[in-house]
This record gives sequence, C-alpha cells and structure tokens, in this order.
Amino acid sequence: MDQFKVEPLFGGDVIAWYTPTNVTLWLGLTVLAIVALLILGSSKRAIVPSRGQSVAELAYGFIYKMVEDVCGKEGVKYFPYIMTLFMFIVFANFLGLLPMAFTTTSHIAVTGLLAITVFLSVTVLGFVLNGPAFLGLFWAKEAPLALRPVLAVIELISYFVRPVSHSIRLAGTMMAGHAVVKVFAGFAVIAAISPLSIVAITAMYGLEVLVAFIQAYVFTILTCVYLKDALQPAH
Repeated sequence: MDQFKVEPLFGGDVIAWYTPTNVTLWLGLTVLAIVALLILGSSKRAIVPSRGQSVAELAYGFIYKMVEDVCGKEGVKYFPYIMTLFMFIVFANFLGLLPMAFTTTSHIAVTGLLAITVFLSVTVLGFVLNGPAFLGLFWAKEAPLALRPVLAVIELISYFVRPVSHSIRLAGTMMAGHAVVKVFAGFAVIAAISPLSIVAITAMYGLEVLVAFIQAYVFTILTCVYLKDALQPAH
C-alpha cells in the first residue's frame, strides 16, 4: 500500500542508508514536535500554565508515576529514557493520523530498533547490577525441582522473544488500523453505501486516536516491566 511505501524525498529509485526519505522526514517532524511541546511549551514555567505547559506537565507526571509504580524508587533514575520512548512513540502515532502523513511506527524497522534497544539495555543493566545472579530470573525456585529445568528453558525462550513481540505489537496494530480505514475509504466511491462508509471511517478514525495512545502506553509499560526484571531479578 502506498501509505506504507518508503520513498526518496528528492526523486530517484535507489535508497541508500544516507538517502533522505519520507520516513526520515516524519521521524524529524516527530522530534521537532516533542521539542516544541516539552521545551518550548514549558519554557516560561508559568504559575498558571498554558495549554502546552499543561500537556507537558501531565505527560511528565503520568510517565513518572508509571515508572515509580512499576519499577520502584530505584527505577526513577531511568525515567528520562522511558519518557523519551513514550513521547517519541505517541507523537509518531498521532502524526501518522494526519492526512498524507507517514506513520513511522507502522514499520518494523523503526519499532524493531526501539525494541532491540530496550532489550539490550535491560539485559546489560541486569548483568551490570546483579552479575550472575541476574540468571536467577530464569530459575523458578518455587516450582518442583524436576520442573525447574523445563521452566528455565521456557523462560529463556520467552525472554529472547521479547523484542519480537514488543516490536510487532506496535507496528502491526498501527498498520492494521490504517489498512482498515483504507478499505472503508474504498467503499466510499459506491454511492449506495458511501454514507455508511463515511460513518465507518469516522468511527475507525476515532478508534485509531485511542489506539495511538494505548499502543504508546503498552510499549512503555512493558519497558518498565522489563526494567524491573533487571533491577529486581529475584522478584
């Protein structure tokens, strides 16, 4: 589908690693939108906040509480990284809802990189903080001794599958929603059912707005859960 096609910004057919594309354009716009909200929107630090400052403060408080609730006080030091993840994903999702926009989070190359970064960061952190004790995450001490090796293999497999499920969930959901809207839009050319098609598109678009936020929330809270495993592997 055209809305998921990567294309060079300045023509041509060959795409190299340095070629500016529609993906890089919308990634850049996502970063600029985050800067506009969190830096410019809250720069005045008014006692009576503007709308931009209110949104920035709500986002800050929302993510801070999530990190503290899931990871505990020791996880707060990693709040900037998790806040950056959430803001990037939620802005990329919302910008992708604009007409003629490109949804960068619908591409597995983007979400996969985010998920792999989280996976590697959490794994390295787990060994740095806990040493070999981090492997206790895979050893179920509460289970019968005979079952522990089997459960350890299952836990190990599920651990390495994390980046796959983490990335596909976000990319797949964003792509599916846009594809469904596209299908409904195709029926709008048929006069007999065009009113029903328009109603379906409107309803689906409203659902997509909700999904855009929920998927950013899910990706972020899973990151917090993985971080908790690194901070407290015994639990």
